[in-house]
Amino acid sequence: MSDLCAWSWKSALSATAAVLLLGLAPSARAAETVNLAEMNLKKIVERQREVFAMAAKQGENLDEGSFRQQVQSITHDYELLLRNNPQFAAGYAAYGYLLTKVDMRKEAMAILLKANQLDPDVALVKNQLGNLLAEDGRPLQAAPYFLAAVKLEPNEPMYHYQLGTLLVEAREDFLKSGGWKREALDGAMHEAFRRATELAPERFEFAYRYAESFYDLEKPDWNAALKAWSGLEEKAPTAIERQTMRLHAANICLKLGKRDHAKALLDTVDDPKLQGQKQRLLPLLSGAAKK
Repeated sequence: MSDLCAWSWKSALSATAAVLLLGLAPSARAAETVNLAEMNLKKIVERQREVFAMAAKQGENLDEGSFRQQVQSITHDYELLLRNNPQFAAGYAAYGYLLTKVDMRKEAMAILLKANQLDPDVALVKNQLGNLLAEDGRPLQAAPYFLAAVKLEPNEPMYHYQLGTLLVEAREDFLKSGGWKREALDGAMHEAFRRATELAPERFEFAYRYAESFYDLEKPDWNAALKAWSGLEEKAPTAIERQTMRLHAANICLKLGKRDHAKALLDTVDDPKLQGQKQRLLPLLSGAAKK
């Protein structure tokens, strides 16, 4: 009897302490649960990374049966994690990302939407939803997700790059919707590529797409375009790429009426693989000379 009273008193004291601590650390137990879920998620993601890295290394020699089996095992781990932690947004986000990698698009969409519902401030989730919608031919629905990803993580260059790509590739869809004017669309697209280049100056493909985007504008600034292509020549790692940049620069010079500069650039392009492009510019050079 005395033991029972002692046990009840200690329980009451613990309960009182819990109430007091509740004000200081209102989610101590929840945090412990989340930490455990995060640890399990980290293990799953690490295993996932190893499996895909090995698959990439094997290339054409990939054992598809073994790879499929390993992916199925990983999906099982995700489903168990989420069954035990149904409100774990990060788990849904990681699982949805995996499903996109194995082309389970419908399933990925459902999982990512759940992640977005649980935590609407995860840029990766927004970006992945945008990718899925864009690839399904629904650019108008994809745009808000890409824009949200950029807003949430404005310093992530890939989000800017993908937004720019969407705006230029689905230009007609946006214009027909009536929600965009050409000037605003061009400005948003061009700025997206410029920002991606600014944030990741080491990514040559970003800078190339930014320079290329001048051709996509209704009212391009050809002087700025010439500067962009000239800057790219300095970054180009191979001789043929440097000559490719000169072809673009020569084309811009012709648009600006700088015939002598264009001719000087074209004279340096001697790679056999680029002669077709060079020959297409020579008539423009002749035309400029006649004016």
